[in-house]
Amino acid sequence: MELTVLLAFTVASALISLAPGPDMMFIIANGIARGRRAGVIAALGMSTGIAIHTVAAAAGLGALLAAAPVALDVMRILGAVFLVYLAIATLRASRKAAAAPETPVPQRSLRKMYAMAVLTNLSNPKVILFYLAFFPQFIHQPGWPAWVQFLVLGGILICVGLCVDATVGFVSGALSEFLVRRPAIRRWMDRVSAAIFGALAVRLVANPQ
Repeated sequence: MELTVLLAFTVASALISLAPGPDMMFIIANGIARGRRAGVIAALGMSTGIAIHTVAAAAGLGALLAAAPVALDVMRILGAVFLVYLAIATLRASRKAAAAPETPVPQRSLRKMYAMAVLTNLSNPKVILFYLAFFPQFIHQPGWPAWVQFLVLGGILICVGLCVDATVGFVSGALSEFLVRRPAIRRWMDRVSAAIFGALAVRLVANPQ
């Protein structure tokens, strides 16, 4: 592939990654609720989901799913349900902290949080549609099979996105850890995280395109 094409794609990927979206809001919500490590782990989970989407797109599964609107609708609804579950779980944690301030609230394991981030990304059908709309503009390079070009571009997108998302997760987590010295602030930050999860669920259902 030509260097100019790769550079153009890298710049485009950086601009897309910097634009606030559902993945970034999910990462911020986890960083606010659970600290720096949680924010970075959520970013890693999102990047893993993107990697799976990349392989699926290279194998032609993205086009197949896009041709089956029912499958995309099912993914969208499941993603919304999952986000509602996260919102409720976070609110319950906040209420437990309010009822018993001296009792530590069980923390979600980092492994479970990573899995949640992966599932959240995979359940968003807009990622598939993004691949189908964005990647073909850069996949007309002679001498390279289309699936190889998909994987190369996907790798660039993952690296750029992970740098941006991990930074966002770290910063939001650091801010959280700075503010959590007061239990009241901790509870409000949990509620903000729950509100973000709930808003993402509503967005997923209300904006199918």
